[in-house]
Amino acid sequence: MALATDQRPRTSSFGPLTINSDVSRAIDELGWMTPTPVQEQAIPIVQSGRDLLAQAQTGTGKTAAFAIPILERVAPGAKRPQALVIVPTRELAVQVTREFAALGKYRDPREAAIYGGVSYGAQDRALRRGVGIVIGTPGRVLDHIDRGTLDLDGIEIVILDEADRLLDMGFAPEVRRLLRKIRGRHQTALFSATLAWEIRDLAGRFMRDAVSIAIDPDHKTVENVEQLWVEVLEDDKVRALEELLGRAEFDQVLVFRHTKRGVDDLVRTLQRRGHKAEAIHGDLSQREREATLESFKNGKIPILVATNVAARGLHIEDISHVVNFDLPEDPETFTHRIGRTGRMGKPGVAVTFVGEWDFEAFEDLRAKAKVPFRREVLDLYGR
Repeated sequence: MALATDQRPRTSSFGPLTINSDVSRAIDELGWMTPTPVQEQAIPIVQSGRDLLAQAQTGTGKTAAFAIPILERVAPGAKRPQALVIVPTRELAVQVTREFAALGKYRDPREAAIYGGVSYGAQDRALRRGVGIVIGTPGRVLDHIDRGTLDLDGIEIVILDEADRLLDMGFAPEVRRLLRKIRGRHQTALFSATLAWEIRDLAGRFMRDAVSIAIDPDHKTVENVEQLWVEVLEDDKVRALEELLGRAEFDQVLVFRHTKRGVDDLVRTLQRRGHKAEAIHGDLSQREREATLESFKNGKIPILVATNVAARGLHIEDISHVVNFDLPEDPETFTHRIGRTGRMGKPGVAVTFVGEWDFEAFEDLRAKAKVPFRREVLDLYGR
């Protein structure tokens, strides 16, 4: 399938992948080091125009696996939808739209989120202005089609994201109806955590000669990681981290903070106290990030402090411990972070700091993560 942009677009490397240089520039600013396994396998298939059936869990970087090739294909400033992404929930629609916006920063693809539970006004206005990419839930997308506010005649690629959840939530009739409305020749890619018979039946009905891939999901790694949680006052977190770092088993440690400023502040504090620690985040140049990562891999730097973007791009087999210095914002962020340890069958330990204002959020995270946590009491508080 021909690209909607110039016939010979400028390209750059993202690990072993060749991608549009505008998208690569955005990836570099996000701080992603290398593609995740699902990205490495799926992107070339989607770029080739083949249909794809991908088994990939939330937390494996699957959104970028379809967003990157879509952004390469959709014409900058497009006024007519060329790509349609179907998702099960409003929250996921917003999340995927944000990722398209971040990755498409230098492409101007004009993406719009379409979902129920809100008025049609803003969505109608966005569609009238013209968009190249529509991300939406099945019912609201069908509503817009029926109302004449969404035209699918120009659709070149359709993504079914979290297809198992779409079916589990009862959207099968709407999904089938929607797919039947896309009459022109187009590419279809389906991403699902499981490939039960209902998923395969859907693929068999609406896909042609699809390529199948299966990615070992990060959640399997998470299930094999020992999960500890530590109650600690916000003002004591640095001392708590130092106590952990003093233990012999803490070999290569990846520490997560929410913000780039928080990362830099913690690194400076650790360095002042005699620890070999470095930062990795999006404000560093590609060369600086690669040099820091190489030093961490070979053991010259035992402590790496990172923002969440590092969870998407780091593939290091020997990280002994992950420390959530700041509580993960949601279960997906938790999965991204924790999936950096316990890799390749090796043991791993994750420690989550729970500050005085974090208990409600932590209980919610623990319920949704569905992994056992063991409480650890530090000597700092007289164990």
